[in-house]
Amino acid sequence: MLYRKIEKLIEEHLKSDTQKILLIDGARQVGKTYIIRYVGQRLFENFIEINMVEDSIGDRLFANTKTIEDFYLQVSMIAGNKMKAKSDTLIFIDEIQAYPHLLTLLKFLSQDNKFTYIASGSLLGVTLSQTTSIPIGSIRKIRMYPLDFEEFLYANGMNEFVISAVQNKFKELQSLDENMHNKMMDYFQKYLLIGGLPDAVNSYLNEKNIQSVRNIQNETHDYYAADASKYDEEKKLKIRRIYDLIPSNMENKKKRVIAKNIENKKGKTFTDYSDEFEYLISAGIALNVQAISNPVFPLIESTGKNLLKLYLNDVGILTSILYGNNIRAILDNKSSINLGSVYETVVASELTAHGYKLFYYDNRSKGEVDYLIDDYNSLSAVPIEVKSGKDYTVHSALNTFVQNEDYHIKKAFVVSNERKVQTKGKITYIPIYYIMFFNANSTLENNIEF
Repeated sequence: MLYRKIEKLIEEHLKSDTQKILLIDGARQVGKTYIIRYVGQRLFENFIEINMVEDSIGDRLFANTKTIEDFYLQVSMIAGNKMKAKSDTLIFIDEIQAYPHLLTLLKFLSQDNKFTYIASGSLLGVTLSQTTSIPIGSIRKIRMYPLDFEEFLYANGMNEFVISAVQNKFKELQSLDENMHNKMMDYFQKYLLIGGLPDAVNSYLNEKNIQSVRNIQNETHDYYAADASKYDEEKKLKIRRIYDLIPSNMENKKKRVIAKNIENKKGKTFTDYSDEFEYLISAGIALNVQAISNPVFPLIESTGKNLLKLYLNDVGILTSILYGNNIRAILDNKSSINLGSVYETVVASELTAHGYKLFYYDNRSKGEVDYLIDDYNSLSAVPIEVKSGKDYTVHSALNTFVQNEDYHIKKAFVVSNERKVQTKGKITYIPIYYIMFFNANSTLENNIEF
């Protein structure tokens, strides 16, 4: 079984005294159902699982369920013999987005407190935005992502002792020795190919067949694109077009979305497609990085530029689109292949999965910095530059950025393939795999000793 960090969170929530219902959000195929089922069956003697998508195309028992009494009645038709005490009965409502009215009903199920509940779904961000009565105060919504790089290491047999030792090196800003660095880079390159979709990871572990992995990635990419057809009839073609443009946008120098290219219409602006962007981001299939021109803490207060970068939610899907079955493009680190977009996608997915809201610095005269994140301990923004080639020390825009006294920058990072950790002024150079230890829940100041 694949190790998932969210397992501990789910278990702690289900064991707690809270009446809030845990709602696991996330894109399709990231492993929501599997991990909930695994924890639920282990903790509860009576585990009841109801898939609302299956119900919606089958018996439609819950299609018109508006009261808790009706809900209990329908559940009893499926598993009445398992409806025991709250302490040993868990009702798992899977794919709840199929029936948006059940999201409202969660509030009353929580208040009734008769059983323990957990729910999951995809497109929940979209569904909740269209729900007239959001059950505020009754649910705890958590987003689940594909396996991050640390989880990928565990899947490949690396144990907690080794990962903890690597993390301590990161905290102390020390380099790994040559052999360990090469091992980490080997795993990192494989992660670029395999990504974090559980089915793709399991396929790789069982078969070591890139064709099988790519088939899973391509199918998932098609699923994500097809989901747009379930949305607003007027907007679905534009959503699909924006989604399909993401890989090619990544190959451009600026990498940002160009509004006029979406429908090939001059005069179109970012705001013309705000609903379409929101769909892709809320659905969890695209990660957004918003431009900012006044990078002072907190960054959210300085947003306003109508510029946006979108990244695919899984790096394996991206490399499948870009390179197909040719794994040498990545494993051989060919100088003719620019892996900048691939590396930036990994960094975006790692930082997002670890709780950061992402921004980038865009200034017509001073250049661009790849990522900005908030550091709540030092109350300052932290710039991160991503380098995939050998010229990792060349970053004129970052140099100018950290020297600007108006921005109050205390530290910055450059991530690259380089093994050696070193600090020059405000800029610290670290190997790309150390990005897995950046965590918004524990400040960078606490993570790193200066």
